[in-house]
Amino acid sequence: MAPGEFRMPPQAPPLFDGTAQSIVADTERFIAESRGVLDRLSRNIKPEEATFENVMLVLGNDENKIALESHIVGFYQAVSPHKELRDASTKADELMDAWGVEASMREDIFKLVDAVFEKRHEIGLKDENLRFVERERKNFIRFGLGLPQGPKRDRFKEIKLRLSQIGISFQKNLNEENGGMWLTKQELEGVPGDVVSGFKTGEGENVGKSFASFKYPDLFPVLKYAKSEKVRKEILIANENRVNQNIPLFREAVLLRDEAARLLGYPNHAAYRIEDKMAKNPETVDDFLSDLRQRLTPGGEREIKLLKEIKKAEKEKAGEEFDDRYWLWDHRYYSTIQLEREYQLDQEKISEYFPLQNTLSGMLQIFEELLGLEFFELSKEDRAKISPTGKSEDITWHEDVQVFSVWNDKSEGGDFVGYLYTDLHPRDSKYGHAANFNLQAGFVSANGTRRHPATSLVCNFSKPSAKKPSLLKHEEVTTLFHELGHGIHDLVARTKFARFHGTNVVQDFVEAPSQMLENWCWTPSQIRFLSKHYSTVSESYMAVWKENAGADAKPPPQVMPDDMINSIVNTRHINDAIFNLRQLHFGIFDMTVHEPNSREELENMDFTVVYNKLRAEIALMEGPDMLGAGFDWGHGQAAFGHLMGGYEAGYYGYLSSQVYSMDMFHSVFQKDPMDGKEGRRYRHAVLEKGGSRDEMESLVDFLGREPDSKAFYDELGLKR
Repeated sequence: MAPGEFRMPPQAPPLFDGTAQSIVADTERFIAESRGVLDRLSRNIKPEEATFENVMLVLGNDENKIALESHIVGFYQAVSPHKELRDASTKADELMDAWGVEASMREDIFKLVDAVFEKRHEIGLKDENLRFVERERKNFIRFGLGLPQGPKRDRFKEIKLRLSQIGISFQKNLNEENGGMWLTKQELEGVPGDVVSGFKTGEGENVGKSFASFKYPDLFPVLKYAKSEKVRKEILIANENRVNQNIPLFREAVLLRDEAARLLGYPNHAAYRIEDKMAKNPETVDDFLSDLRQRLTPGGEREIKLLKEIKKAEKEKAGEEFDDRYWLWDHRYYSTIQLEREYQLDQEKISEYFPLQNTLSGMLQIFEELLGLEFFELSKEDRAKISPTGKSEDITWHEDVQVFSVWNDKSEGGDFVGYLYTDLHPRDSKYGHAANFNLQAGFVSANGTRRHPATSLVCNFSKPSAKKPSLLKHEEVTTLFHELGHGIHDLVARTKFARFHGTNVVQDFVEAPSQMLENWCWTPSQIRFLSKHYSTVSESYMAVWKENAGADAKPPPQVMPDDMINSIVNTRHINDAIFNLRQLHFGIFDMTVHEPNSREELENMDFTVVYNKLRAEIALMEGPDMLGAGFDWGHGQAAFGHLMGGYEAGYYGYLSSQVYSMDMFHSVFQKDPMDGKEGRRYRHAVLEKGGSRDEMESLVDFLGREPDSKAFYDELGLKR
């Protein structure tokens, strides 16, 4: 990060001093204010008088203003340690969604927007202003205003309101799930001691046991290292059933989405969702997924054959019978053995070179050099200086949170960019995955000044212990860089309207910028730059290392050795087919439930059976169904948060966006990932534009041509 003294930002950070009462009251206030804006427009402007300035700019400024508060009141439910604040945030979300449906179905406002749309060429609208008018008009139509007033439109509104309630309840159940398994020392044999020491210890009937939660820092090490197949099987099945209260919610949501799409004249929800994306129609998506499945399956079969050989050898060594099967609970365990023994990839040793805070600092330095940014971490004293209340604690939601002020460097003008927050460790009732959350969008205010964004990374990496810092596995390094990529996209965007800011792009492109950045984590020079052995961070850590390694042990190199770096790079594509087949399972399941041939087919569909059958067929691993449990042994769809968080009929984007990400990296950055000239060109051509123009236009601007799939297939070792 850039050195230097504290600089006073020209804009205060957002406050997180809400109470259960104020969160709901503030939401009711800004909704009432927005309703007043629409009422005045309807009262004062006739369609024939409608212009961009007296209608669209008024709507845009109102939307911008709401965005300063709406994301924050909804954010508490994902991160607040206080149940009353999470509950209030959930209520606020319900109020906002209900208002969103109401506002999007106001025919009086639609007539004004439509009037501006009809004269768009006459009045010379272009660029972001034209896109705003086109998108706003289309939004009204997609919210049922193409339907005649009466029962159909009323039913559509009813469906939209119910879908909002379902989505909020579904995510709340996921966030507040705190289950796991109590395991004995014997059952945890093989799991690294550093991991087990972080588990909650039992009392009473669980005395002598440790609690492995279903959070990733607990669950994955058990699946990777526990020698007991029985334990791995039990925790995997339990994890697949951890939020079964979401089973009926998932079913209801899928059926309602289908009904709403059919009311609007679409054959299914997938057709409704995809028409505005880069793929344009479900057939394009189906062809892409089917083709990729066909290409990947032979590789997956070969990979599983090799893993079964490893399993056989391990079973024989342990004097146990080999069943010639490869179970779901086998994969993380035997693939870890394969990486360690055949490729000398010691994930625990590698993690010693990625202490979280040093790694984060290195990543920020990469973005400084590449994109022309500067990051300053704000101390408690700094936070107090910029806090509107004068209290440092009021600008964060938890003591774990770090805050950075972000600036352009001199080459980019030296002005303020925005605020970056990081909330990196798990805690009860916190959002359980890794994600970037926009807190306040950037936009041009009504007075012409620029409003700067605030964005947060929310992750769940292991907490530091008394003796060691938080250490990242290489896959966690990649995850952190990926999510930080979303955060940077959110920070450097410069759009006129909040709705187009940052990652507000079409869903089958949104992952491409972050996926492209993952390549830095597989580049030897960047791995070397990011690495720093934890023992060299402080004298106390060195003392701990010596205690474990022995007083006479030679101190480890400060930077990761080349042979270790090579072991990482050489394993990039090991079991790649299996990984991508798993992604295909998610994507094909998503399309299957959102693209039925008929309403009757959907109503008769058992989503649990479909989910597990597709996994068995596509991912090539066997589950309890092969042991006579049937295909209803687990309910993975009930924990599939993406399909309730805006990715429905869109999960394919995680695969299809790699076409763009690989093309950008191989064409521009592979030769020199730290080329600052190209980095700044990428910043201004792609990241800065957000969704303010067609994403394909941004790609063509950056690449100098239409994107090509060659790099994507080459990276996967497949022929086009």
